[in-house]
Amino acid sequence: MHALASGQFDDDEMAKASDLIGRVRSIFEGRVVGQADLSRALITTLIARGHVLLESVPGLAKTTAAVTLADAISGSFSRIQCTPDLMPNDIVGTQIYSYETGEFSTQLGPVHANMVLLDEINRSSAKTQSAMLESMQERQTSIGGTIYKLPNPFMVMATQNPIEEEGTYVLPEAQMDRFLLKEVLTYPKPDEEFDILTKTAEGTFGHPDGVEAISTDDVLYLQGVARRVYVDESIKRYIVDIINTTRGQGPRPLSEFQKYVRVGSSPRGGLALMQVGQALALQDGRNYVVPEDITRLRHETLRHRLVRTYDALANNVTPESLIDAVFQAVPTP
Repeated sequence: MHALASGQFDDDEMAKASDLIGRVRSIFEGRVVGQADLSRALITTLIARGHVLLESVPGLAKTTAAVTLADAISGSFSRIQCTPDLMPNDIVGTQIYSYETGEFSTQLGPVHANMVLLDEINRSSAKTQSAMLESMQERQTSIGGTIYKLPNPFMVMATQNPIEEEGTYVLPEAQMDRFLLKEVLTYPKPDEEFDILTKTAEGTFGHPDGVEAISTDDVLYLQGVARRVYVDESIKRYIVDIINTTRGQGPRPLSEFQKYVRVGSSPRGGLALMQVGQALALQDGRNYVVPEDITRLRHETLRHRLVRTYDALANNVTPESLIDAVFQAVPTP
């Protein structure tokens, strides 16, 4: 596979990409203790030109992580706190009439930033959720009939509290599918929590000395290099087999799988597996994808793309266990 991959991009380009990724990671680790999974998910999403959905209880450094990533790429940042009365215009922008000039002027909304934190997306109404998801998909907004392009790079980090909390509107599955990854955050380990207390007391959180933030142009460079990471035919076939197996088909269909899964992954899930694989390969300093790149973030890539049946929900069959069953059934190339 490696022989076929040679010539995709040279060693100098790989060295530059590795340096840029290393700088982003260093800045991130200087400000966010632990949360290695969160760091990997955010950097992978950024390189793969996607958006990420984070689910956790409050207080696990999600806002800090988003601000830090924006700083690390020298990008603009905005935070939108979702509430039931938030309107689409509050996100996208609006036209304001001036009595002095007798003309309308356009005021762009907070979605016009490189890094947008959409806090507690499941607390906003369906109309507002759909306006945000349209911006994510089209990478543009329409205000008063005029199209405004969003900045490039553009990445949304949406957070949601676990569904059992009151006053929430569940994101429809079709809208969930717009997110490249869904990361479920857990509490930090006791040692990490000790570090948080120590660093807070000493005031040692912050930008590591001698590490320079990268530019938004550097991000576009990384995204371009990631798209050129070689994906062999056998890896593409492997991805197609996995996605088809989630639909109860594939080369080795799982018996009784449709008892637990009502709707399998869309083709967008296959694209996500490939793009995540390319981003992970680049982070590992490789210009070709190996099967482990496809399996490493399988839960994060597919957990929000499977619609479980009532039986699965009643028996507490987790999406992760269903994804593992699919990956065990499909032969690795």
